[in-house]
Amino acid sequence: MPMDMSSPVPSTTPPVETLPHEVFVEPVPDSAITRDPAELAVYQDSVRLAFVAALQHLPPKQRAVLILREVLNWQASEVADLLETSVASVNSALQRARATLTVTDVERSRAGALDPAEKELLARYVAAFESYDIDSLVSLLHEDGSISMPPFAMWIAGRDELKGWYLGYGKGCDGSKMIPVSANGMPAFAQYKPNPDGPGLVPWSIQVLEIEDGKIAHIHHFLDTRLFERFGVPTSLD
Repeated sequence: MPMDMSSPVPSTTPPVETLPHEVFVEPVPDSAITRDPAELAVYQDSVRLAFVAALQHLPPKQRAVLILREVLNWQASEVADLLETSVASVNSALQRARATLTVTDVERSRAGALDPAEKELLARYVAAFESYDIDSLVSLLHEDGSISMPPFAMWIAGRDELKGWYLGYGKGCDGSKMIPVSANGMPAFAQYKPNPDGPGLVPWSIQVLEIEDGKIAHIHHFLDTRLFERFGVPTSLD
């Protein structure tokens, strides 16, 4: 994620520098994982954006051991056979991988069913975004809440900076509409903004929200519009 590669920038920073799409973690529709609610509950923790991003901090052996043991529930002996190593080596690699994930704060955006207060928070967020009531919008974020916009390398943090962004370089999102989706076991929206070349609205981003302690902690805006087909949402809105 952009937050793993640099410090936040002021809202006056022009969105210019981009990085290749393959540099970034991308969102996965929950429907692409499984349509069984019981199975989805099992998989959610292992497809969180924070978890997938944290995997990039692990060396190959630790990454393989973590996925095989923690996600696929293999026995240590089975992993040892596959990787042609010892059970002790597998257990050691798993411990080191867990330690790294603890340092990278992977628990910050744990997935799970939304409670009524979180559903209300999301409804207020959509209402504020679609009406472009920026004061109301930023009030729903933590004081140090942040946004990112892959493939842009930059990210922005803090309510004051975010307000400056939405009323500055982000002003083109005024008049947007949102369709709810779900990505990586997290609440998400397909955002459409006014077509600058004619009537209607065009795809702009898949927003994935992290909620923490009753407020929005971060909003990921994935600007690759090819994702709209992956999420099964319209390619335009009247």
